[in-house]
Amino acid sequence: MNFIDRHAPSNAHGLGAVRHDWTQDEVEALFALPFPELMFRAQTVHRRYFDPDKVQLSTLLSIKTGGCPEDCGYCSQSAHAETGLKASKLMEVEKVLEQARAAKASGATRFCMGAAWRSPKDRDLDKVCAMVEGVKALGMETCMTLGMLTGPQALRLKQSGLDYYNHNLDTSPEFYGEVITTRTYQERLDTLENVRQAGMNVCCGGIIGLGEGQADRASLLRTLANLPDHPESVPINLLVQVKGTKMSGTDHVHPLDFVRTIAVARIMMPASMVRLSAGREEMSDELQAMCFMAGANSIFSGACLLTTPNPDVNHDALLFQRLGMTTDAQGGAHDHATP
Repeated sequence: MNFIDRHAPSNAHGLGAVRHDWTQDEVEALFALPFPELMFRAQTVHRRYFDPDKVQLSTLLSIKTGGCPEDCGYCSQSAHAETGLKASKLMEVEKVLEQARAAKASGATRFCMGAAWRSPKDRDLDKVCAMVEGVKALGMETCMTLGMLTGPQALRLKQSGLDYYNHNLDTSPEFYGEVITTRTYQERLDTLENVRQAGMNVCCGGIIGLGEGQADRASLLRTLANLPDHPESVPINLLVQVKGTKMSGTDHVHPLDFVRTIAVARIMMPASMVRLSAGREEMSDELQAMCFMAGANSIFSGACLLTTPNPDVNHDALLFQRLGMTTDAQGGAHDHATP
């Protein structure tokens, strides 16, 4: 019987190398590895760049809910969905800062704010920038997700002190049209480029469980890893099926297939934070533990993610205690990491 050489590199570049030239065949080959070997490689890479016992906590707040004109098939906030969700106005700055203070008191080091817009209007940016400045003054990292951005809008957000901008690709270029028709894939890539040009960090990932196949998951991760710079944060969401949305009733993803996606993301984007995002409420503690072993090192903390449920902070604290893991106020890589 021929055994895999556990000490051999996974490719010509070496295991853990930061690359931007992945082929589809290479990524699909990672997905096809025996599960123990894939986990071994992912954990090896993870330990090269990060403390495997620490997890970063972020909190996400919806600062403007519902009424979005986009037709994203997974989203309860789409005006095309029949979820009964009522649209709200943009929150007042002080209300947002109250939530940020509470998040910091619960251990969160990054505060993320999301608005259900196709793209922000310039008149909205005054209030949005005031939110950023207020959260920064609390000593927290800041993140926004507001839809598509122009170059000048991205620059203004950067000047207000915004650290990260989230704009997910959601799925593969090949499967994208099955999920969204009101915004092109290229428009998403253009927003990411505007964010980069403004000098901000990128938070960009996708959603698993939209009805895509494994080749689509490979293509999504390949697109992310082959960007000129890897996203500093890569959120991997497990679809939360909301009745009244197009994707409600989609076949559920097998838990081990989700873990595989986390592991492959860690190998391909070794220095990025890989975040367990939506869907943790439906994950067992054992599944989350396997995701941490596969290289996830960030979560969204708090009882609600925009409009969907999330484990409360006490449950998360108990899980980390059982796993012997701690939260990392810095959320960064090892000082002695060797890329």
